[in-house]
Amino acid sequence: MNELSRLSLSEKGWLIEEYHRGIKQFCGVEKCQARTETAQRNHVLFSLRAFLRIERFCFRTGLTWFEAKLGIVREAVTTYLRNPKYLLNA
Repeated sequence: MNELSRLSLSEKGWLIEEYHRGIKQFCGVEKCQARTETAQRNHVLFSLRAFLRIERFCFRTGLTWFEAKLGIVREAVTTYLRNPKYLLNA
């Protein structure tokens, strides 16, 4: 293997590492607590779908994964605080 092909494969390998880090960190693919095969499969597939949607959003807007997730969480918290579904008895 020459140096150019080694560098090319190294870059591809790094992209695969980034993908795995992203799907674990931003979509919680490894946090499945289901026991049945079907439920686990559904969890993995929905995590993958969520990751692909975040990735597409990032390509369209030019945001990073962190900024996209922060925007989603901020909007959800703001919406909830405007109209809370559950109230704590103080």
